[in-house]
Amino acid sequence: MPERKRIGVIGFLHESNTFISTPTTFEAFQNDWLLEGEAFRDAMSGAHHETTGFFTALDENAGEFEAVPIMLARAMPYGTITADAYDRIVSRILTLLKEAGPLDGLLAAPHGATVSEEHPDADGYWLTEVRKIIGPDVPLIATLDPHGNLSHKMAAACDAMISYRSNPHLDQFQVGKQAAELLFDTLRGIVRPTMAIATPPIAINIQKQETTVEPCLPLYQLANQQLADESVLTNSIMLGFPYSDVEEMGAAFMVVTDNDPEKASAYASQLEDYLHEHRAEFQADLESVEQTVQRCSQLEGPICLLDMGDNTGGGSPADSTILLHECQRQGLTNTFVCLYDPAVVSQLADVEAGDKVAIEVGAKTDDLHGVPWTGDVQILGRYDGKFYEPQPRHGGATDCDQGPTVVVRHASGLTIMITSKRQPPFSLKQLTAFEVDPASFHILITKGVNAPIAAYKPVCSEIIRANTPGVTTADMNHLDYKSRRVPLYPFEEV
Repeated sequence: MPERKRIGVIGFLHESNTFISTPTTFEAFQNDWLLEGEAFRDAMSGAHHETTGFFTALDENAGEFEAVPIMLARAMPYGTITADAYDRIVSRILTLLKEAGPLDGLLAAPHGATVSEEHPDADGYWLTEVRKIIGPDVPLIATLDPHGNLSHKMAAACDAMISYRSNPHLDQFQVGKQAAELLFDTLRGIVRPTMAIATPPIAINIQKQETTVEPCLPLYQLANQQLADESVLTNSIMLGFPYSDVEEMGAAFMVVTDNDPEKASAYASQLEDYLHEHRAEFQADLESVEQTVQRCSQLEGPICLLDMGDNTGGGSPADSTILLHECQRQGLTNTFVCLYDPAVVSQLADVEAGDKVAIEVGAKTDDLHGVPWTGDVQILGRYDGKFYEPQPRHGGATDCDQGPTVVVRHASGLTIMITSKRQPPFSLKQLTAFEVDPASFHILITKGVNAPIAAYKPVCSEIIRANTPGVTTADMNHLDYKSRRVPLYPFEEV
């Protein structure tokens, strides 16, 4: 029986919002995912993540390939990673990679929007260091979050890169399997991946990044048409992450062919040309918060009111009260909101369900996201904050933990869930696991832009995006860029 080929698996994911003044520390990774060896493989079993897709494909081909889990590091999206945290993680990845011994192939899961204090192109740096260790002849296939900013250094380190094809991200597991199967065929000598990239100087507004509707839908349909060519192994659209102020910020395209570099380049250029021609369609349609809430008052609920300026999945503090105050001002009291405020959770630690207490909650992280809400509330329940999401949801996690949680209600009908950890609203289990019925509200203030849609669309009659201020504002003209390339549309014409 031939000896099995050894396939290394590495993941290092962080969506770094450089407009947040507080950096992401090593402790943030310790509190999320910082896993080595078999603990990495075990922890991802049953998840909907791309690394789970890696391991599943390896298990299905266990007679031919052996999985060598090396390390997985992930932290909740937040500010730039400190130099110390980044160095510790990368050094550990490289040490474990060397200790793993000779590998025949490598599967990697960078994010694409990772930024450290010393390395703005953080993914490009660590992938390059990995390439130095494995050498030029060991195939390296990587997956990417389309909310990444593709660099030439990232592409040069990899034989092929594949990004998720959906936003909300529901296909992470499938993309992980696809990457693994491409690696297998490469090692079998069936294909020889050749990748071309295009990085047009165009930024797609976060409001226009939902993949199943216009303007993204026709672009993805064009990409799908390219796949009909048998020489095209895969292609990908990078929507870009406007909250990482780096030179590469903006949209990008990747096309991987079977040893046909000219065709790969031509197809990447075709996608680039389409975006350039339709670039105006990918910019935001914005209105005031007052106008948006006024529209909600005239519609039947439940309404998922997306708080774009406090997009937790984009690194925001998850404690903005701006929409909450405006809903109350306009008399829309049958409203639900989830706010991150560990101090209030601690304050209510010994309060029993049914008791009434005065609280001052939210808008405490900085001065960009409103002012605290104050009022007398009744305690509906206290919970450990842990919940399980069985369905594929944005982010790929199944076991979630928002820390000790309290749900309170004001006499007006306002219900507030208060958490001690930031939790992106990717799952309705975040509500139903803690006895909150989303169908009972007129408005569900939801801290995201596109990611919550998969969870909330089945129970909401309307999905409306609100142009709130904050560190994830959809109005890119309100962000103080220092490092982006020039020219870059829509800031300058191209």
